[in-house]
Amino acid sequence: MKREIKFSLVFRDMWQSAGKYVPTVDQLTRVAPAIIEMGCFARVETNGGGFEQVNLLFGENPNRAVREWTKPFHEAGIQTHMLDRALNGLRMSPVPDDVRQLFYQVKKAQGTDIARTFCGLNDVRNIAPSIKYAKAAGMISQCSLCITHSPIHTVEYYTKMAMELIELGADEICIKDMAGIGRPHSLGQIVANIKAKHPEIPVQYHSHAGPGFNVASILEVCNAGCDYIDVGMEPLSWGTGHADLLTVQAMLKDAGYKVPEINMEAYMKVRSLIQEFMDDFLGLYISPKNRLMNSLLIGPGLPGGMMGSLMSDLEKNLETINKNNIKNNKPLMSQDQLLIKLFDEVAYVWPRVGYPPLVTPFSQYVKNLALMNVMQMEKGKARWSMIADDIWDMILGKAGRLPGPLAPEIIEKAKAEGREFFEGNPQDNYPDSLDKYRKLMNEKQWETGEDDEELFEYAMHPAQYEAYRSGKAKVEFKADVAKKKAEKQGAAKPAVPAATPATTPANVTMAMPTTPQIMTVDVNGQAFKVTVAFGDTAGAPSAPETPAAPAAAPAPAAAPAGAGKEVLSPLEGKFFLVKGASDTPVKVGDVVKEGDVLCYVEAMKTYNAVRAEFGGTVTAICLASGDAVSEDDVLMTIQ
Repeated sequence: MKREIKFSLVFRDMWQSAGKYVPTVDQLTRVAPAIIEMGCFARVETNGGGFEQVNLLFGENPNRAVREWTKPFHEAGIQTHMLDRALNGLRMSPVPDDVRQLFYQVKKAQGTDIARTFCGLNDVRNIAPSIKYAKAAGMISQCSLCITHSPIHTVEYYTKMAMELIELGADEICIKDMAGIGRPHSLGQIVANIKAKHPEIPVQYHSHAGPGFNVASILEVCNAGCDYIDVGMEPLSWGTGHADLLTVQAMLKDAGYKVPEINMEAYMKVRSLIQEFMDDFLGLYISPKNRLMNSLLIGPGLPGGMMGSLMSDLEKNLETINKNNIKNNKPLMSQDQLLIKLFDEVAYVWPRVGYPPLVTPFSQYVKNLALMNVMQMEKGKARWSMIADDIWDMILGKAGRLPGPLAPEIIEKAKAEGREFFEGNPQDNYPDSLDKYRKLMNEKQWETGEDDEELFEYAMHPAQYEAYRSGKAKVEFKADVAKKKAEKQGAAKPAVPAATPATTPANVTMAMPTTPQIMTVDVNGQAFKVTVAFGDTAGAPSAPETPAAPAAAPAPAAAPAGAGKEVLSPLEGKFFLVKGASDTPVKVGDVVKEGDVLCYVEAMKTYNAVRAEFGGTVTAICLASGDAVSEDDVLMTIQ
């Protein structure tokens, strides 16, 4: 009998690699006892990654979810781990140092044992503070090597990185094969090199099934000395997810390793609950294509978690492209055609922006950049014509050191726009901010929470946290679920023409609009354009009372409020005036000049700045923060 191999159930990543969301706290606490009853897991991934954001999108408190979900595993002696993004904490953009420090204190207090830290650029400088803060909080510091396949990312490259992390104090090493494109032989060599110098350091292997390498890789890393293997479960294993527990157990048992036995009755219970959660609403956000293996992923190397959200959002991007195609009498594009164009563009973009490892957030940045290029070029515009600020930060070195050199065309574009490259410590670009958020919470009369966990949440996800506290997030989430369920039901049965009643029955309540509406009203024979808000008007944009067209020819209701030129949305997403709660938003009456940031459209987990193409005075803001927008929607007017 060979040595023992232990299993970790990556329950959070299972869901987010399949689709957009994870189960609610009530669902998680229902499934936890059955997972424990299976008796085969030494560890369970309970939070981190996008877990916090997902709960905020539900309109629910993520702190409650983490506390209640981790508790039963602790009581059963099963370790819990979370995924954190080093400099980026739990989000897609860098986090101030004091927020990072509080992060580990909060998560330890909530019951998380292991901090799995990775830097999307494999920049050890970004990981070093996480090691220190995790250990100071009493957590196990597990540091990740983000595996990708390029001329730069060699066995020697990863071995050197592992040695540096161990020297800095890492307790464990994770081989994070986020796209499942690590080649089995090379991965085995990396693990063997680590164990040769540090046999005392536990090594955990995390991989995605996507292109089909990972089962062979699991056997190779185990033969080289790996201690823990991350696994998934039916019906969410394989595809963009992870190798299935049953397969991995059988393979390793056959190879002579000591592996835990599985309580199959409990296994079936967990399997059944996962399916129940999918049938409830989670399956509405899972593309059937995410359940398939896909060797096309070998080329672009995009990770499983990102592919899950990509396939969920791709229909919106396709709709945007086809709107333009219809407008210009061009043939419609299919989803497969878009996917191939995207993969080809990723292959073009990736080496030119320095081969960042394709892991969150940089996989999103590379994909978003490639997709923006595709969308802009389909409209006849130039490649690189739309680059989000966070992507620029990566290019300029503000997020860490890129593994490879930038292409001359990227350097020239940066210089043409007056952007400066950064060579220092990335953390220095992001000053402490907890005092700002503590002050804001005090002004709003919000409690900072047990162990300052609400303060942490606000500082980590300002816009999403405000949407949660206002109730807006919950309303929008429930509406979206209802819409998707209605669409599904409508697709399942033939359409029946609805009779249009002449009058509205007295017992029917008319639904009021949930966003401010632009209307033309007549006052003593003079027409005015106004914005009308229904219900709570807090935060609603105001419209100036400026004369509109003559009353005899009133403007249509859909016309933008205010005089002047229209500022149009460059893409589909959600409208925000600011990225952070402490930022100062543009307001009606402000004078702006060409190039100023007016607002943001959040799409594909990235805030895309909308800059003024002309100067003038802001005469109207046509949306409230968090409102959904389509491409070419009017965001504001400037005169």
